[in-house]
Parts: sequence; C-alpha cells; structure tokens
Amino acid sequence: MTVELEDPGLEIKQLQRCISDLVGLLALPAAWVGAEPASVARTLLEALPGILALDLVFVRLDDQVTDAPVEMAWVAPALPLPPRAHTVGTMLEVWLGDDPRQWPQTVRAHLGGGELSLVPLPIGLQGDLGVLIAGSTREDFPTETERLLLTVAKNQVILALRESQLLGEQKRLTESLERQVARRTAELAAANDGLRRSEAGFRAIVDTTPECVKVLDRNGTLLMVNAAGAAMGGAPSPEAVIGRSFFDFLAPEDRGRYRDFLGHVCAGRKGILEYTIVTLQGRRRRMESHGAPLRQQDGSMAVLGVSRDVTEQKQAEERLRRSEAFLAEAQRLSLTGSFWWRVATDEITWSDQVFRIFELDPALPVTLQGIEARIHPDDRALFTAIVDEARARGSDFEYECRLQLPDDSIKYMHVVGHATRDLDAGLDYIGTVQDVSERRRSQEALDQARAELAHVARVTSIGTLTASIAHEVNQPLSGIVTNASTCLRMLAADPPNLDGARETARRTIRDGHRVSEVITRLRGLFGGKELACEPVDLNEATREVIALSAGELNRGRVVVRQELADDLPPVAGDRVQLQQVTLNLLLNAADAMSGIEDRPRQLVVRTRADGGGVCLAVEDTGVGFAPGDAERLFKAFYTTKREGMGIGLSVSRAIIERHHGRLWAMLNQGPGATFVFTLPVGNGSEAPIDTKV
Repeated sequence: MTVELEDPGLEIKQLQRCISDLVGLLALPAAWVGAEPASVARTLLEALPGILALDLVFVRLDDQVTDAPVEMAWVAPALPLPPRAHTVGTMLEVWLGDDPRQWPQTVRAHLGGGELSLVPLPIGLQGDLGVLIAGSTREDFPTETERLLLTVAKNQVILALRESQLLGEQKRLTESLERQVARRTAELAAANDGLRRSEAGFRAIVDTTPECVKVLDRNGTLLMVNAAGAAMGGAPSPEAVIGRSFFDFLAPEDRGRYRDFLGHVCAGRKGILEYTIVTLQGRRRRMESHGAPLRQQDGSMAVLGVSRDVTEQKQAEERLRRSEAFLAEAQRLSLTGSFWWRVATDEITWSDQVFRIFELDPALPVTLQGIEARIHPDDRALFTAIVDEARARGSDFEYECRLQLPDDSIKYMHVVGHATRDLDAGLDYIGTVQDVSERRRSQEALDQARAELAHVARVTSIGTLTASIAHEVNQPLSGIVTNASTCLRMLAADPPNLDGARETARRTIRDGHRVSEVITRLRGLFGGKELACEPVDLNEATREVIALSAGELNRGRVVVRQELADDLPPVAGDRVQLQQVTLNLLLNAADAMSGIEDRPRQLVVRTRADGGGVCLAVEDTGVGFAPGDAERLFKAFYTTKREGMGIGLSVSRAIIERHHGRLWAMLNQGPGATFVFTLPVGNGSEAPIDTKV
C-alpha cells in the first residue's frame, strides 16, 4: 500500500482502507479476551493475510501456563513451503538468527525455492513473549503503512498475552471489560469516519508504537506527533510540542540537510536521513528517520515521518571503530599481530599485522599448509610438532621459528597461543605473532661481541698467568742451572772439590724450594676464596640457567623440555658454582647435537628427590660417546671436541665432589647421552665448603 497518489479519490479510498484495517486490528483484543495463546495465534493468522495480502505469516507465542511455545504458520498455496509450522520457523531462524534483539528490520531471503521479503517483529521487550514474522514476494514489502499495521498487530498481541497472564484477576472484571470493549469499538468506529480530520484520532492509533511518528508541513512545523516522539524530544506530552518548528529540536549543523530532506519528500519521493536532535533538556540524540509524502485535506503536501533513536548504536559503533584503530596501530608499532585458530575445522583468522609479517595477501584464505610453506625448511619439523601437540593436549604453547620469504630473506617470529573452549567444548586458540627479527639480530651481535670479549679475556688471563710464571720462576731456575753446572765442574776437578760441590748442591735445593713457593703463591692468587654454603632451590637455579642459555640453545635449534619435580628439598652449597655445572652440562649437550639433522634436537632437564638428596639429569639426543669413555670424559685435558680444552667436565666434577655429591655420565637406550649429578639435602647451616677448583 502507498500514500503517494495523484488522484484524491483514490487516495481517500486508500486511506479509508488503512483506517478499516487499523480498526480491524484494534478490534482483535475484543475477540481475544480470556483466550489462550493458541487462539490468539490462530486469529492473527486468519486476519493478517487478508489485510496485508501476505504470502507467509509465522507466529510463535509463549504459553505461560504450559511452558510450551505455540507455533503456527500460514503459507500461500503458491509458495512451496512445508506445511509444518515448526519446520517453517526453523527455516526462518536460519536467515534471521536465534536472537530477536539482533534481527534487522527487513530481510530478503530464499525460502522454498522462492524469494521473500521478511519483516521480523519480536513480541515483548526482548522477544520474551514470542515472535511475529510476515513475508511477501513483493520486493517493495513492507511499505510504511504495512509496517505500521504490523506494529499495531504486534502490540495488540502483546496486550492479549498480558491479559492472558492476568486472567484470574480479569475474571472479576469480565462484565466491565466487555462494556469497555464495546465502548472502545464504538469509539474506533466513530474515529474511522473522522480519521483524516482528527489529529487526536491519528495519535490514538500510532501512540502504541515505541517509535516516533510525526507529521510535518513543508516548513517543518509539527502538525502531529505521538507520545513516543514527544518523549524523545524531552517533552512531557505531544501537546507541548505540536505547533512548534521541528527545526527548534535539530542540531544547528543538520538543519540545512533536514530542510533539503523535507523538500525532497514533499516533492513526492520517500527518503531516509540521519540527523542529531537536541532535547529540551539539552541532550544530543542521534536519530534515523524514514519520510513519506502525505497529502493533507486542503491539498497541500506534508511529510509523514517515522524515526527511531540510534544514539546508543552509533556510540557503540564509534567505540568499536576507535578500539579497532587503536589495536591496529599498537600492533603495527609493536610488530605484533593476533590470530584465532579453531582446531576442529582449522579455520584461521589473522589480524592485518600478521599478514604483513608473513607478507601474504589478506584477500587469500589462511591455511596451515600456507603457513607451513612460509616456515624455514629447518624449522618445519618444530612447527609440525607444536601443531600436533596443540591438537592432542589442548594446552598453551610458545615457540620461536624462522620464516623464509620468497626473496630468501629470513624473519624470526615469536608465537604464543592460549587455549580456550567454547560452549560446545570446541577447542580454539587465541594468540599473538611477533616479528623479533631485529631483536634476534641484535642479540646475535651482542652474543658475538660477548664471545669475542670472553675469548680476549681468556687469552689475557692465560697470558697473564704465563707471564707471571715465567717472570717468577725464571730467576730460581737460572740459579738451579748455574749451580748444577758449577757442581759438575767441581766434581770433575782432579782432585774433586767435594766441599764446594756440596755447597753448590745445597744452593740448588734452596732454589728448587723457591720455585715451589712461587707456584704455591700463584695458585693462591688464581684459586679464589672459600665460600660459605647456603640453601639452594635446585629447580629455581636450573630455570635461571635455562633462561640465560635460551639464546644459545635457540640458535642451535634445541628444544628444551623441563621435567622438574615438585616439592624438591633445598641443597646446601654455592648457588653460582652449581649453576656453572648445570650451564656446562646444557652447553655440552647442545654441542653434542649441533651436527644432528635426521632427528629433533631435544634436550630434557629432570630433577627428582633421591633418597637423602636430590638428583639433576641432562639428557640429549646427540652423538653420545664411546662406551669406554664414561670416566675418561672427566679427566683433565681429555676432550671429544675439536676445539675443546678438556677442562669443563673435570672442573664440574670437582665442584660437585666438593659439595659432597657425585657426577657421572651414561649412554641412552636410544641416541645421545645423559649426565647426572646428585647432591645431599641441606639447610645452609653446615660448615663452609671448600669451593676452590
């Protein structure tokens, strides 16, 4: 139905038809007094198709007595839809969703092989009383008048259902209600005759809608407005604003646009406009208005407007846009992107920053295969292992790997994933991907500088020690050589000078003691001091060592797994030297796996209680050692490394033994070896331990 007619006679008939339809809908409560929800739904199905020429009507009402919803549907014979109302309702919810609060005003959908325009109307505050869905094959459905009629019908249903809930109280007022219904019917019949002339009659019809319904002349003067519209403007009643200019309520920046809108609609064209009003209390509200031309009794054109308050919607949209902009900028600046991975379907969603890190086209779908193709070939086994473990265990993960881009450049990325489960117990991962290439390159440069500095320090220390020994020992050694030569000459004399030889031998012995004293003094200089023992948490000390050596282990592509026992008692000792032993074992294990390419480079660190002490084991998957070398490994200057000095394990055993412990090595059942040391339990109150090595 449309109000845009050039023939006044046709327009009058159209308006009379609208009035008749409204009267018919407003008369429905009279037939529903005391009726159950099923009767209400059935009556609605019988009335609406004839009034609006619909092709589909679906009604679902909640029965407060039986707690079972009443579902009914009317389908035009030409529409190929199943006859069962529940099936029709299921099909409609596929298009509309199951939350009435998020339904759009109109949906164009394919149902039963045909295309329908659907108007979903929740019944009640949040659809708590049911739903009403009307459909038509017409593309222009619904018109403003049809939407108004559907809204009135919905409101009448709400009244009927509320009356049904109060049936007990209404039984005492049945006769009074019947008289009121009769009087109401007579009043509506009278309003039918004078609807076009009576502003009050029009307002009585439209006041039931929660949207603002108003009539303006082409200059913007309010000729008619309903109670909802007056409330939106901050007025106590419609009478308080009728006759005023609507421009008084418009924000100054929108008045020109609204004036153009009025001219557009008065010229005979419908329109939609968003604008801002300022209420009588000074509050700014954002409105969305649908306008249609309306010819008045004197032949002049007016504007029929239906408006709704979209302030909260616009504010929410603005907050969302601002939040998304902040997040995108933060990700760009920190080189950190976010992702979401649904394990069951392998559906993956990336932020823009992750696409930039991987240098992939955001228009292409993200797949695990596509991600793996970007992973460096040497890190793909690690990537596959992480993915498989995430699927199997559903636990958080964190790892670093390299990307190899099409131009053969390398990026380092740090990935963290947090496992979550939805209402259906489906496993999802939400995480971040950070480009740490610059940090890794800086760390590598720093490690290189540290290595070179350590090398220089070692060379300097050795040079210093050598120079000290040479300087201090040279003079007594020279004396020994001189005295020995003199002694030989005295003994070779004829006759031998025995007294002189004896004196020379005594001087030789004296110089030998001087050499021993020099060496003892140098040992005291380079040996350090005795350190008092303290209680040491071996688990905590081990975690610190692993964290400190993480850069070295990552460069060697070593995967560390920690299996540290809970409630491990403390040991008594020097924390730094025990950490030196642990660090030496970790780096030795990494060196043993440096040439391994046919299996994962996995290093396992375990701790456990061992009788009256604690035990720490470092297990690798490296090359191992010869079965007969288990003890030789701990001999000073024996090494299996090409560039090793053979000192580390010897010193480590000396440290452990001075802590009253034991250090040994053994071959694994599979590839690699395990180094183990045990320490007695202590509380730090024992006497100092001689930790000089």
